[in-house]
Formats: sequence, structure tokens, C-alpha cells
Amino acid sequence: MTNIKDFLKNDRFASNAGIELLEVKEGKAKARMVVTKEHLNAGGVCQGGALFTLADFTCAAVANSHGQLTFSITANITFIHSAKEGETLYAEATEVMNHPRVPYITVQVTNEKGDLLAAFTSSGYRKEL
Repeated sequence: MTNIKDFLKNDRFASNAGIELLEVKEGKAKARMVVTKEHLNAGGVCQGGALFTLADFTCAAVANSHGQLTFSITANITFIHSAKEGETLYAEATEVMNHPRVPYITVQVTNEKGDLLAAFTSSGYRKEL
């Protein structure tokens, strides 16, 4: 696998959602997304799928940070608070368990004030290269 940042530039879905990878190192990653009108649901707040995409992308950065191709096999999100247009959201992912085959990762999604908006957990599967 190439450099993780270069590898993740190929994630067109996250790129089209306006997600920017701020930092990544083994076991940690941080990304940002500004909520635009394209992210809003019928209720006028950020759609849950946009929050999930932000968390999932940041999780992928951590899962692949060891240079081994890793795919999610489970993912769970709990929505705690809504976000509005114009808010900047941050996702911080931490690898809780760096298992050679099945890593476990948590992600917290917050707004610029640090309010927790969503909690995300995922396990992955590392492929043999």
C-alpha cells in the first residue's frame, strides 16, 4: 500500500462529501467536514448518513494506517446531537485493539465547540497482501 493519505485520496465518496483528512498516524486519525446544504435532511439538520460517512472515513484511515489493506466488517453509530448548516465537524478515530486480523476502532464526532454529536465503533478485517 502507498502512503495512507495518498491511498485515501481515492475515496471519491468521502471527497464528494467534503471530508478532509487532517492527520493520520498509526492508531490515530482526525478528519473534518463542514456541513453544507447538501448534507441536510428534510428536517433541516445534517443527515445521519453524512455523519456516518465522516466517522467511517476516519475509521478507515486508522484501520489502514499500518499499511495493510483493511475493510470494515461491522460498524455501529449512535447519534447524540444534531448539526446545522455551516458547522464544522471533526471525527477523531482511535484504534483500541491492533489485532493482526480484526482491529477494533472507536470514533467520536464533535462540532467546533467540542460537543459530542455521534459515537461510532467498528471492527475490520485485514487482508493478506
